[in-house]
Amino acid sequence: MKIREATRNDLVAIVAMLADDELGRQRENFQNPLPASYIEGFERIDSDPNQELMVVEDQEEVVGTFQLTFIPYLTYQGGVRAQIEAVRIRKDQRGEGLGSQMFRWAIDRARTKGAHVFQLTTDKKRPQALKFYESLGFVATHQGMKMHFP
Repeated sequence: MKIREATRNDLVAIVAMLADDELGRQRENFQNPLPASYIEGFERIDSDPNQELMVVEDQEEVVGTFQLTFIPYLTYQGGVRAQIEAVRIRKDQRGEGLGSQMFRWAIDRARTKGAHVFQLTTDKKRPQALKFYESLGFVATHQGMKMHFP
């Protein structure tokens, strides 16, 4: 397994993984070629020094992805919070331990960048993901809330 920064050439594989579940099919628009909105989104992420869009490769094939965001703030004496989002392992690769390896790498990266906390959110409609995160040591300490805009 190899973890590296995503390039524009990885976008089709990344969006395919994001769209490949019940919730993802409702919000993603996977086509090849991809809609311009994905390319624009990638460029915004790629140009932001607090964002790291990563891919997981197995034998030079993209089989996983995640995005790390480093949030500087005044709380915790000017601390840095690391957040992981858009976590996916390709369906045919799940259950092989790649997700655990990916999270160990991401947690180590957050520590290296000086983060004092590593956080994530997960949809309540994904109970298996919740169990996975708990098995890694994550604890549900806060109630998350969201407001979606049309």
